Amino acid sequence: MNIGKLTEYHSIEQIFQNNRVWVARQEKLDPNYFKDLAAGQAPPYLYIGCSDSRLPLTQFMQTDPGEIFVHRNIANQICLTDINFLSVLEYAIEHLQVRHIIVCGHYRCGGIQAALEGCSGGLVDSWVNPIRELYLQRQEEIDRLPDREARLNFLAELNVRVQVKNLFQTSIMRNALRDGRAPQVHGWVLDLLTGLIKDLAISTETWHYHPSCRLAY
Repeated sequence: MNIGKLTEYHSIEQIFQNNRVWVARQEKLDPNYFKDLAAGQAPPYLYIGCSDSRLPLTQFMQTDPGEIFVHRNIANQICLTDINFLSVLEYAIEHLQVRHIIVCGHYRCGGIQAALEGCSGGLVDSWVNPIRELYLQRQEEIDRLPDREARLNFLAELNVRVQVKNLFQTSIMRNALRDGRAPQVHGWVLDLLTGLIKDLAISTETWHYHPSCRLAY
């Protein structure tokens, strides 16, 4: 199946059938699987990533249900006025007490391409405008890169770094840092061409809390 140009897909009926087969298989392997799953969640990870349909987290990361609390949007943006994201972040830190936050972008991201090349419109165009502004700030450096793929990949990585910075600008993270209970933060990029995850070596230890509530990177 060519995922990039999907012409066939599972019908709704097939999805329900797949679900029943999977449930039967899980119950055969572990009769208490769903009872344990329904008991509650205590995930160690909050994952902030892109909505791209080619990113099935549990397959790429080989994790089980209950391990990852997830927030996804186009081009993995951390918007300081997005009540959806802020609610997820607050719940993850204050109630679930996650130990790690992963901000993960990916190469061949349509949102990055839309920002760099202006090939979108409507609400998506407005949503990725911060990435376009980021490109304009680094335009000379980005335009010197040898080809389109290199420029897109660099902007995808740069976007992750900026979103990590935005994460630390939230009052939720500032309060967690102040109280010494902030999760460790990781900035990653997933390469769809290889399936491998690249660690951009961004961590909580890089940031310093100041009593004035300003953060330095």
